[in-house]
Amino acid sequence: MAARNTARKRAFQILFEADQRGTDVLTVLADWVRHSRSDTRQPPVSEYTMELVEGYAEHERRIDDLISQYAVGWTLDRMPVVDRSILRLGAYELIWVDGTPDAVVLDEAVQLAKEFSTDESPSFVNGLLGRFKDLKPSLRRDEA
Repeated sequence: MAARNTARKRAFQILFEADQRGTDVLTVLADWVRHSRSDTRQPPVSEYTMELVEGYAEHERRIDDLISQYAVGWTLDRMPVVDRSILRLGAYELIWVDGTPDAVVLDEAVQLAKEFSTDESPSFVNGLLGRFKDLKPSLRRDEA
C-alpha cells in the first residue's frame, strides 16, 4: 500500500500546485508527467496518481460545491490551500473511487493534513470527509 500512499501524496501536490498557480490540474499533471519522462531525477507519475487527478478534474465543480456546502464556517476561498487540496482529493476518492475503503481515504487525508498543514487541520479534514462518508450514497446520486 505504500505505492498508493505515494500516489495520493503526489496527486495532492499536483492539486496544490494547480491551485497555487491558478491553472488547470490537468495542465499541471501533464507538466509532471513530461518532467518525469525527460529528467531521471524526477520520480515517475504513477497510474493511480493520474487516475486521482483526472477523476478530480472530472468532478471538480461538484466537489467544490460539496466542500462549500458542508464546510461550516468556512468558504472555499478562505480555506488554507493545503486543506482545500486535501479535501478535494479526499472527496473525490471517497465518493467516486469504489476500490478504496472509506477508512483508508479518511486516514490518508488526515495524515496529509498532519504532515503539510496546521494543528487544527487534521480534525477539520476528518470531520468534513467523515460527513461526506455518511452522505456518500446521496452525494453520488445527487450529481447533476
